[in-house]
Amino acid sequence: MDAFEQWLEEAAQMKHVEPEASLPEPLVHSSENAHWLDPAMTGNPSRIGAMPEVPARTMEFYVQELPPLTAGDLQRHRHESVHFVIEGEGYSEIGPETRQWRTGDLIYTPPWVWHRHYNDRERPVRMLLVENSRLLGALGLNERESAGEVSYGDHREQR
Repeated sequence: MDAFEQWLEEAAQMKHVEPEASLPEPLVHSSENAHWLDPAMTGNPSRIGAMPEVPARTMEFYVQELPPLTAGDLQRHRHESVHFVIEGEGYSEIGPETRQWRTGDLIYTPPWVWHRHYNDRERPVRMLLVENSRLLGALGLNERESAGEVSYGDHREQR
C-alpha cells in the first residue's frame, strides 16, 4: 500500500469513529498509585508523583506535594500547566507576579514563563498538576528548564 492509499484508508476510518467500542484503560486511576520521582531526577525539591497510566493522549497528570516551609524550583516549560490545590495554602511567583492560593484554587502557568510555587505554612500542600506536555511532546515541541532553588527576582538579577 502506497502513502496515498494509506491516507485514503485513514480518511475513511475517520468517518466511522466509534469511541465507545474500545475504551482505554484505566478509566479510574488512584493517586495512591502515583510513581514518586526522585528529586535528583526532577531537580525539584517538592515531591512529584507521575501518573503515566492515565490514558490521556495530550495531557500529563501528577500529584505534587510541598512539605511545610518549602518551595519547588524556579522553572519554565513550553507547555501550559494547571495546579488544583487539593489541600493547603501558599503562593506562587509566576513571572513578575506573586499570587496567593489555598485549597480549591487553580493555579495557571502560561507557556515559557518562569514560575515557582511556595508553601510558607506549617502544614503540607498537596496539588493535582495537569499539563499539556504530551501534546507538545508528540509534536517535538516540549522543553523544560530549571534555574534551581532561587526566587524569580534573584534569577532576573543574575541575568
